[in-house]
This record gives sequence, structure tokens and C-alpha cells, in this order.
Amino acid sequence: MKALITGGQQGIGLGIAQALHDAGWDIAVASEQSGAELPFDATYHQHDVCDIDAIPALLEAVGPITTFVSNAGVGAMQRGDLLEMSPESFDRCHATNTRGAFFLAQEVARRMLGQTAVPFRSITFITSVSAAMTNQDRAEYNASKAATASLAQAFAMRLATEGIGVYDVRPGIIETPMTAPVADRYNPRIPELIPQARWGQPADIGAVMVPLARGDFAYSTGAVIPVDGGMSIQRF
Repeated sequence: MKALITGGQQGIGLGIAQALHDAGWDIAVASEQSGAELPFDATYHQHDVCDIDAIPALLEAVGPITTFVSNAGVGAMQRGDLLEMSPESFDRCHATNTRGAFFLAQEVARRMLGQTAVPFRSITFITSVSAAMTNQDRAEYNASKAATASLAQAFAMRLATEGIGVYDVRPGIIETPMTAPVADRYNPRIPELIPQARWGQPADIGAVMVPLARGDFAYSTGAVIPVDGGMSIQRF
């Protein structure tokens, strides 16, 4: 079993990579960074998911995989009034979180279809609770995650008869380098926002990914799985 995780050098991606490694997967990490020290054996591939033309070279270098985790993503360039949102921030979110995620998953799926006699194959999109929850001060991010969530459903429909599971995992407020700049803003609100009253950790996402990748939920293709401590529970 081999897994490719985009953005797997830190944060949620690293938590996923660590969990899959510990469960017996060979790990390949793709990141736009030139290199990173990982706490386990893995191959590291410099790749910008926005560079669609580089996808074949990446997948040739990685080799056949059974598990693809589309995790790489960016946030809003600056949080604030959506009436002041810049086209650059909008385009950046959609180029990485939606367009890049789609075309890499597309090519992964094509190659998975050519595999025979392999363990369970899966494609998982790491979207966000923001795919379904409104936040006007980073609407471009929310919109890109909602679009990717829709694409995950389309992939699940297309690949269902091929035995390839597709999942949409939606983290909530997770303690990572991406959320570090807004930690002071979130800390006092955690008990209000999250029923479990704590920050999520990358390991929480990794714990969910292992059974998905193993095929324990093979008949649940297309499932949307919140990993948010209850944040997305509808309340009055």
C-alpha cells in the first residue's frame, strides 16, 4: 500500500502521513516547499498543485499508489470585509484548493483505473467545515472548499463502480501553522464554538484517515465526514 499526501510536510497533512505510515503505508509527500525533515521514512517531492502541467512528472516519480489524500490548501490572503476582497486572494484560493486539487485527483483516478489486483483504493479530499458554514471574512476560502466538496461528490459517483472509494473529510478548528496567526482570536471562543471544548489536532484527522484508506468504509463512498469536535452540529 502506498499513499500520496499533498501538503504532507506539516499540519493536517503531516498528521495524516504519520498515521498512515504507522499503519503500514509507504508514504510519498508532495509540497511546493523545496524540502522538509519528516519524522518517518518517506519520499519527498517538490510540487506546486497549481502547476497542472507538472502532474504527470509527479505521479511518474511517485509510482503507483493505492491512497491519495488531497490536502494541500491555502487560506485567504487577508481576512476582512468581503466587500474589500481582492481578485488575487479569490483566484489564489480557487487555483490551489479547487483547480489544483481537481486536476491532480483526475490524473490519479485515471492511473488507479489501470491497476489490477491491488488493495482498496481511495481518494480523499480534505475540505473544511467551511464548505458548509458561512464566514464572511474569508468568503473566498469557503467558496473554494464548497466547490471542492462538490467535486468530491462527482468523483465518488464516477468511481463507485470501479471500487475506488472517495471521501470528503472536513476538519474544524485544527491547531496547525495555518491557524497559528489567529490562535489568540479563537482561544477564548473554543468552548462556545466546539462542543468538545478543545482545539483539534492533526492526529485527529489522521485517526479518521486510516480506516478510510484501509477500506473499512468501502460501502460509504461519497461520505462527508466532519472532524470538528461537534462544531458543525446544527444548534438553536
